Amino acid sequence: MKKSIKKSDKKIALIAGALDLPFLTRDALRRAGWDVYVVGLKPFYDPRLNPDIAVRPGGGWPAVRQFHRRGIKKLTFVGALGHPNLSDIRPDLWSIGLLFSILRHQRGYDSMAVALNKALERRGFEIVAAQDVAPELAFQTAGVQTKTKPTKRDTRDIERAIDVSHTIGAADIGASVVVDKQVIAVEAAEGTANMLERVIEMRKNHKTPSGVFAKMTKPGQDLRIDIPAIGVDTVNAVAAAKLRGIIVNTKTCFIVDRDAVIKRANELKIFIVAIDE
Repeated sequence: MKKSIKKSDKKIALIAGALDLPFLTRDALRRAGWDVYVVGLKPFYDPRLNPDIAVRPGGGWPAVRQFHRRGIKKLTFVGALGHPNLSDIRPDLWSIGLLFSILRHQRGYDSMAVALNKALERRGFEIVAAQDVAPELAFQTAGVQTKTKPTKRDTRDIERAIDVSHTIGAADIGASVVVDKQVIAVEAAEGTANMLERVIEMRKNHKTPSGVFAKMTKPGQDLRIDIPAIGVDTVNAVAAAKLRGIIVNTKTCFIVDRDAVIKRANELKIFIVAIDE
């Protein structure tokens, strides 16, 4: 007999930061049958999201109290976070206890995100990756996703980009790399968008598009909070940098508005390849 899914097992809290990803994730989760309770993180979330509750960093207890009341044990985090004004944090007692737990149990090279997940799990919550419970948020099958296909020359750049991505990922340097026969750029602390801006400036006199941009999952990366993503802006930047294509992982890289991303890539003759590695 097939085991039935309890109603409480389909409840989830979406902890929302900035930009469009919280909107897309909320809607995708609901289409997948989830009862979604939306928590907006001040001051980052977009007010148009109309969250069920909004809390400031360090003021998590009102949301946690609602989770307990509603029987919510699964949490997922999406959306960009900036640097809050320290004077606006004013941590409550629950958040202070959470912070002490994070600092006490953080080990070695664990990131703060990994330590946060572990601290929340010790308090009875399950942290899930949004792309795992709403598969439409990522490419599920490997291969070319666009009308434009890689050439043999592109394939060599793709292989090189994947190899370099594994190397820098293992060293926790960054998630993105640009290769055009040789390595043109590697993402560091500045982030993907700023790295691509450097490449655009570097190649402003480049005539014929060549080379690829790869945004790959790091080995051991905790994909429940630290989620690689591409969107229409990524496609536009890759085209402006006179590159030929984009490489991402299947199942682990958010595609922010997948239909719009593929449409724009087709318009600009940019290929997108998803790989299982």
